[in-house]
Amino acid sequence: MAVIGKGQAHGACSLLHAAGLGYGCSMALDLPVAVRLLDQESKRSLSDPDGLLEAVVNVWIASGHELPNGLTKENLHWAVASKIPPRQGLKSSAAVSIAALRALCDSMKMELEVKDLVLMSAQAQLEAGVSITGSIDDSWACATKGWKLIDVNAETIEEGVLLEGAGPPADDWFVLILSRGERKSRPEPEAFAVQQQNFVQALNAIQEGQELVALTWNGRAMVGVISDSIARKLTNDAFVNGARASGMSGSGSAIVLVAPSISKPSCERLKQWYTTRYPDVELIEVKFLNAENVQDEIE
Repeated sequence: MAVIGKGQAHGACSLLHAAGLGYGCSMALDLPVAVRLLDQESKRSLSDPDGLLEAVVNVWIASGHELPNGLTKENLHWAVASKIPPRQGLKSSAAVSIAALRALCDSMKMELEVKDLVLMSAQAQLEAGVSITGSIDDSWACATKGWKLIDVNAETIEEGVLLEGAGPPADDWFVLILSRGERKSRPEPEAFAVQQQNFVQALNAIQEGQELVALTWNGRAMVGVISDSIARKLTNDAFVNGARASGMSGSGSAIVLVAPSISKPSCERLKQWYTTRYPDVELIEVKFLNAENVQDEIE
């Protein structure tokens, strides 16, 4: 068994769910994903229940690219190592598809612009049925650092990028993910209309450069969309214990909490609170991934 190509990406959290207003925004997190393209099946079992990797290959071929070493798509195999809890709104599908596309590029000794990877990632997620909107903002966040505000209805990937930012400074913030297990189902598109005003608040906050405020408003909206009373209590508990931001990511079920890293007592209190009162919730500490040169991130 030979490794033909390798690719990497990372997870992200939502600042604005794209199904709310047609504008989406996600912030990069240091939840790494590594994908290897193989010429034989790996001994480790691969979990891909939605057929996302097959969709990636289909989109790759449909985009006019060749497969490595003259192989057919039936002869391609994958190995995935991911720190992203799947199906919890932390962009695991976008990250895996970006990493897989980079592995295909590596196998062909070629480079593609990030915008091309994002386009194919969105197409693959739609084909696999793992996204309502194509998750273009998620794919940008998993392929680059910082965040980008995306118009999902733009004619091209480049035109869709409306705003971008480096994100909250990683060293200034303690970020805690409440991992609650895989969501049972995705919300219906009609459910987002009722929460429009909360989504508008999140959009306004992004435009004003207040990412953490956006995270909270968007999370509040999503709790309403899903009617998740437990998530509402979990997010409210965060503020009582010193968090500056708290909100559900994606379509759930994970919740992201943010507190000033300089306030060690608050950070410890948050961890202790959820550990003792919610033993079924897994706590994951992460960092924001900041874009050093925002313009370079697009190019």
